Amino acid sequence: MPRQLLRNGAVVADEWVDLNDAPLPQDSRAVIVGFDRWRNERDNLRQYAGKLGVKLEPAHKVEDLAADLPRLALVAANFPGPGDGRGYTQARLLRERYGFSGELRAAGYVRRDQVFFLARCGFNAMDLPEEELPGASAAFKTFSAAYQSSNDAGLPERLARR
Repeated sequence: MPRQLLRNGAVVADEWVDLNDAPLPQDSRAVIVGFDRWRNERDNLRQYAGKLGVKLEPAHKVEDLAADLPRLALVAANFPGPGDGRGYTQARLLRERYGFSGELRAAGYVRRDQVFFLARCGFNAMDLPEEELPGASAAFKTFSAAYQSSNDAGLPERLARR
C-alpha cells in the first residue's frame, strides 16, 4: 500500500518519491530532492522529465530557491522537531513573497494539532504519522474565524474575519 498524507483536506496516496541521494529514475515519476542536491545538480535536475520537488531544511533560505520556483511542482519544508517553527516562515515567504502556487508540504515532525496552523501559513499537504491520518481532516475545523490576517491557501474553506 502506498504511503498516505493529508492533501487539500483529504487523506490521499502520496505519488512523490523522496530520492535523498538515490539516482534519478529513468521514468518520469514525481521526485523530491534535498535543497543541497538541487543547488549542486541544478542544471541536470532542470532537464528531468517528471514533476520535481525540493525539500528545505530550516536553515535554508527561501530566496535561494526563488528563481527556480516556476520549474518546481512541490516544495517541502522539514520540521526536525516540535520546537522548530522556521518552516512556517518559509511557507509564508513562498506563498506571499514569491507567489509559489504548487504543493507546499510540511514534512518531518508534523502532528495533527499543527494542521490548522500549517494550513494558515499556506501548507496544503502535511506528511503526518499514519496513526494520526484518520482524524486529521477534522483539524481544519478547529477554528471558524480569525482575528489576524494570514495566508489561508491551505485551508479547504475560508475563515470568517472578525
